[in-house]
Amino acid sequence: MASHGMTGETAGLKEEDSVETLQESVDVEVPVSTAYNQWTQFESFPRFMKGVESVEQIDETSLHFRTSVAGVKREYDAQILEQTPDRCIAWVSKDKPRNAGRVTFESLGEDLCRVNVELEWEPESLLERAGAAAHVDEQQVSSDLERFKEFIETRGIETGAWRAAVARGEVDSPGAH
Repeated sequence: MASHGMTGETAGLKEEDSVETLQESVDVEVPVSTAYNQWTQFESFPRFMKGVESVEQIDETSLHFRTSVAGVKREYDAQILEQTPDRCIAWVSKDKPRNAGRVTFESLGEDLCRVNVELEWEPESLLERAGAAAHVDEQQVSSDLERFKEFIETRGIETGAWRAAVARGEVDSPGAH
């Protein structure tokens, strides 16, 4: 389910920039805490996100991404701005390529939840702008969410968990890693 335009609060990029947005969601047959806990294991992203080569967690709120999309390799740092256990994770890139997003988790029952992904990004090249116009990005995120669904449903349990809360980029409370 793709839509153009962010809903709820997001980290956000400046309005005057040429910013693309998308929203995708998937229903996952695991408890909301299992889906959320797995999403906090950022270094596991390459297992279900096609364009992500690696993620290094620098500290509790800083990440380093290495990506390769359509043959274009990039590295960038991101800052987690908000993290509420079993509810949401929001981030913004610290440098180019500029992007921001929010993943929310909604319980639909004891062993069922919805994972919603909202992204904003600034296409840098003609190829990226053409891909955005053709909705290639929505297809990629949708595919990544389906791979996440398969990954976590097949395992039935998360690979780890980090349960601290983050507000305005700062850890609010200590959590288990």
